[in-house]
Amino acid sequence: MNKNTNKTVLILGGNSDVAKESIKQYLQKGFFVMAASRNTKSLEEFVSKNAFHAKVTVLYFDAVDFDSHQKFYDDLSAKPHIVVYAAGFLAENEKALHDFGSARQMMQVNYMGAVSILNIIAMDKRNKSLERIIGLSSLSGVRGRKSNFVYGSTKAAFTTYLAGLRQELRQRNIVVNVLVIGYIRTKINEGLQLNESLIMEPNYVAKFIVNAGNSFAIVTNFKWKMIYWILKVLPESLVAKLP
Repeated sequence: MNKNTNKTVLILGGNSDVAKESIKQYLQKGFFVMAASRNTKSLEEFVSKNAFHAKVTVLYFDAVDFDSHQKFYDDLSAKPHIVVYAAGFLAENEKALHDFGSARQMMQVNYMGAVSILNIIAMDKRNKSLERIIGLSSLSGVRGRKSNFVYGSTKAAFTTYLAGLRQELRQRNIVVNVLVIGYIRTKINEGLQLNESLIMEPNYVAKFIVNAGNSFAIVTNFKWKMIYWILKVLPESLVAKLP
């Protein structure tokens, strides 16, 4: 019997390309999936196209409607064993610098919404089933760079939050992971000039989500691990020369 039978995964931001690939892979492992998004129509079409009705429930979730988060969690038909926060929003740095609405949207979706809903989930000690929380962050949050530091700051904040949450939940044997992601061929990156040799496919990234182990920071593939560690140790004078 599959050890994951009757276990549930809640994916917040379930309409992203990586989230949809994660849904497929969690189902292959025997999980039941609750996929939540503002765009339920797109998710329902995805579920219908792949005939996932028996194992996937589509839910409405708005990351920036903070007041609705407690009710959203209370109304879940089953409390999750695994939670994946995959919601994200990206505005170009130049726009974010001149239009605070864009900057605020990134802050609310990438960080504030995550803290709001994950605090509710993590602090429910009645849910003895909770095993793991996974957040999707970015290499942009490793060091501030002039090309994307507003977006990067929201991801840096999210990573720091998850690091602390990991310590908070350690005594309850709940694992917290952060996926530190580079370029992915997804809707959010359409139109951006990116190095083609570094772009990853959504199904590749999804494998790291569904197979997450005990390490906190998960960096996909050798190239991005090298970039991650270079960014970590690079002197400020050299970081300033990066785009």
